[in-house]
Amino acid sequence: MMSPIIDEIAVQLGEKVKVGKVNVDENQDLAMEYGVMSIPTIVIRKNGEISKTFVGVRDKNEILEALK
Repeated sequence: MMSPIIDEIAVQLGEKVKVGKVNVDENQDLAMEYGVMSIPTIVIRKNGEISKTFVGVRDKNEILEALK
């Protein structure tokens, strides 16, 4: 459900941000490292640190605001 929104954000922001998607079923160690307990989980990192985590479906504008 969030995948198309994440794709739109990646296109919209282009080179300003790195966007990635992880299949937690195939990457359980990474999911554990980030404390993913529910899907979807969106983790925003700035300067190597986690700055915001969203759990559940979110509005595109809410994500874009967190990326500023």
